[in-house]
Amino acid sequence: MTNKKIAFMASDDLEAKEALNKLRKLYKDFKIDEADVVVALGGDGFMLQTLKSLSTKNTSVYGMNKGTVGFLMNTFDYDNLQERIRIAKEEIVNPLKMIATRIDGRIEEELAINEVSILRSGPQAAKLSISIDGSEKLQELVCDGALVCTPAGSTAYNYSAHGPILPIGANILGLTAISAYRPRRWRGALLPLDARIDIEVKSATKRPVSAVADTSEVKDVKHVAITIEKKLKHKLLFDPGHGLEERLLKEQFE
Repeated sequence: MTNKKIAFMASDDLEAKEALNKLRKLYKDFKIDEADVVVALGGDGFMLQTLKSLSTKNTSVYGMNKGTVGFLMNTFDYDNLQERIRIAKEEIVNPLKMIATRIDGRIEEELAINEVSILRSGPQAAKLSISIDGSEKLQELVCDGALVCTPAGSTAYNYSAHGPILPIGANILGLTAISAYRPRRWRGALLPLDARIDIEVKSATKRPVSAVADTSEVKDVKHVAITIEKKLKHKLLFDPGHGLEERLLKEQFE
């Protein structure tokens, strides 16, 4: 069996850098454009950065945990890396596309693997109206914010905000309220994967709001459109029995 060409990447964490140096001595390190697989060393945050940097490339990513949670990562080990990659299970993840319009009229676009969050950035609660596929569904949500998550990101911020865990093959998105004040009992909705979600910020100047796509923030927004980006397919590799489907199921019983 032919070995895969591996490119190694690591976060700025000291342990991750030390592991990077040792792995480069144990296995040949190829350039990104030459590699079949990128091995990412760090935590979930670094994995999101890695996937974003590779969004235009058709390269699989095998993560090894050198961070805290490591939900998107495999267990770290120096040994048998080529064999682990050879038998790994591939998961395809489509990112969310966020188009944020600022108060000054500027438009910014970002991608998110986990979620797009709309968050108040001042002392007053945000006032949001929510439309799905051009039809207004919620005239006014008074809240700290709201988020739209993918199945892969449903155990992250979404779960902390009491949103549901979504099965990886369910073809749905989660829309979750963050500290809803009015309507107080509204917690969110489950939406088709191809739905377009438009969130209008009311009194955007008086009640400033930021839009955050994973770790990329756009401040002072007045409107945010969110859709799934089907053209982009991130390929994640997981050890057998420890893929996203198994992990999402396990999270629901802990």
